[in-house]
Amino acid sequence: MARPLSNILLKGIAGLPAVRVRSTSTVFRSFNCNGMRYSTTVPNDPDTHEDFQPNNKLESSGMSLKDIVEQDVKDNPVMIYMKGVPDFPQCGFSSLAVRVLKHYNIPLSARNILEDPELKSAVKSFSNWPTFPQIFIKGEFIGGSDIILNMHQSGELKEKLQDVATSQKSE
Repeated sequence: MARPLSNILLKGIAGLPAVRVRSTSTVFRSFNCNGMRYSTTVPNDPDTHEDFQPNNKLESSGMSLKDIVEQDVKDNPVMIYMKGVPDFPQCGFSSLAVRVLKHYNIPLSARNILEDPELKSAVKSFSNWPTFPQIFIKGEFIGGSDIILNMHQSGELKEKLQDVATSQKSE
């Protein structure tokens, strides 16, 4: 009689000697995007040279996250908080928003919320909006990818971005 392949594999694995792994302090980060779970590990080993230690550039700026979000929105005509970066979005909604905005050939500033869960919370608090991406145009919170797409289809986004494109050409 044939035994199921899974039984053979499990018995084979169970017969292998255990491997001892050296214990190090590791930070595990995980995130979900389009129903898929992604995990990353960040070593937090004190023996690792500081050049290779993970660091948070936002924390080292000396500003609060709330102040950073306010400054981002004020200083950038088009600001998007997204999963990933414009050249490599890490979810479909962020990808859609970037594609729509790039259609207008305007400068786009962005921050990757997956790099810092505290930044993600700060942006949510700032806008009172629970989902990402979050798009701000000329200091005004617009919404997410669905709203940007609807504005694009109705022509409203072109009007909203017209002076952004004009001001960039004059600089």
